[in-house]
Amino acid sequence: MLQAAFIGVAAVLGVYAAKFALEDVLIHRALRDEASHYWERIKANPGFPLPDTHNMRGYMVPGDRKVPPDLKSLGVGWHKLAREGYTSLVYVGERNGKRLLLVFDGERVSAISLYFGLIPLGGVLIAIYLSTWIAYRLSHRAVSPIIWLARQVREFSTDSPEESLLTLEKLPHDADQDVLDLSEALARFSHRIREFIERERHFTRDVSHELRNAITVIKIAADMLITEQQLSSPARKSAMRIKRAAADMEELTEAFLLLARESEKAFSEETVCINNVVEDEIERAKNLLLDKPVSVEITADDRLITVASEKVLSVLIGNLIRNAFSYTDQGRVHIHVGRSELTIEDSGVGIADEDVKKVFKPFFRADSGRRGGHGVGLTIVKRFSDRFGWPVDIESRPGIGTRVIVRFPDAPL
Repeated sequence: MLQAAFIGVAAVLGVYAAKFALEDVLIHRALRDEASHYWERIKANPGFPLPDTHNMRGYMVPGDRKVPPDLKSLGVGWHKLAREGYTSLVYVGERNGKRLLLVFDGERVSAISLYFGLIPLGGVLIAIYLSTWIAYRLSHRAVSPIIWLARQVREFSTDSPEESLLTLEKLPHDADQDVLDLSEALARFSHRIREFIERERHFTRDVSHELRNAITVIKIAADMLITEQQLSSPARKSAMRIKRAAADMEELTEAFLLLARESEKAFSEETVCINNVVEDEIERAKNLLLDKPVSVEITADDRLITVASEKVLSVLIGNLIRNAFSYTDQGRVHIHVGRSELTIEDSGVGIADEDVKKVFKPFFRADSGRRGGHGVGLTIVKRFSDRFGWPVDIESRPGIGTRVIVRFPDAPL
C-alpha cells in the first residue's frame, strides 16, 4: 500500500512535470523560434502571410483587423488568457514598431501532456504493478512453506503429546522438494530431541531414587557409629567426617537434580524470606566450624523477601555459606541481609586475583588453601544465578578474606 501511494504521487508529479516541461520549455522555445522565423521571412517578403495552423494563430498589431480585443492591449512577453472553456498561451514580440502575437491553443498543451506524460507513465505503472504482483505470487509460493516450517518450529514443544508437528502430510500443497527435505530433516531432529529428553528424564528419576537411598543408608550408619559407646575417639571423628561428607553429597545431589530438571521448568515459585534461608543454612553448616576459633555474625537491614523456589535459594546460599566456613580457619564470618542483596564476608584464606575470574568454571579450585571438594559448588551457584537473574559478585584478597554479594533485583524495596 505504501508503494502504491508513493508510485501514485510520483505519477501525479510526473504528469505535472511533463506539462511544465512542455509549456515552459518546448512550447515557449517553439513560439520564440517561430516568431524569429516570421520576422526573417517578412523582411525578405513583406507580403508573407501570418502563421495560421491547427494549434497556433498569428496576429499583427497594427495592421491586422482580425486581432481579438483581448489581445490588443497585451505587452511584449508571455501571457495566459482564460477564455470560454479553455486557456490560450500568447507570445508577443515587437520589431520596427509592430507587434507579432502568436496564440497557442492551451488545450493542446494538456492533450500533449496526457499523450506524452500520463499515458506512458500509466503504462510503466501497469508494468511495475504487474511484475510486482507476479514476483509476489512466486516469492509467496516459495517462501510460505518456509514460514510455515518456522511457525511449526517456534510452536514445537517437547511436552507435546503429538509425535511431530513437522510431518510431511501437514506441509502446504505447494511446497517444493527443498522444503520437503528440510521438513523431513526437522522431523527427524525433533524425534531425536524427544528421545534425548526422555532418556534424561529416566536418568534423573533413577539417579534421584538410587543416590538418595545410598546416601540415606550412609547417614544412618554414621549416626549409629557415632552413638556407639565403645567407639574410640579417632573412629568417632572418622564417623563424623563420613556423616559430613554424606550431608555434602546429599546437598550436591539435590543441586544436580534441580539443574537436571531446569529444562522442565519444574521449579515451584513461592514467597521466600532470605533471612530464614540464611539461618537454616548456617544451622546445617555449623559442623564445618567445629574446633575452629571462628565467630558467625548475622545482621539485617530488613526482611528480604523474593518470589522464587525455596530449594533453589537453599542450594545457592548454602553453597556460599559452606565455602565461607570451609575456607576460614580463624576470625569471623559476617553475613548481612540488605534490602535487595545478601553479603557473605569472611576472613579466610582468600583468592588470588587471577583465580577470581575462574572460580565459576566447573571443577576449578584455587591454589590458595585447597580444602577438598569437587570444585562444582560455585558452578552451581553461577548457573542458578544466571537462570533466575540474581547477579553474584566476588571480591577477594589472599590472606585477608572474601566477600560475596548476591543481588535480588526483583525484591520489593
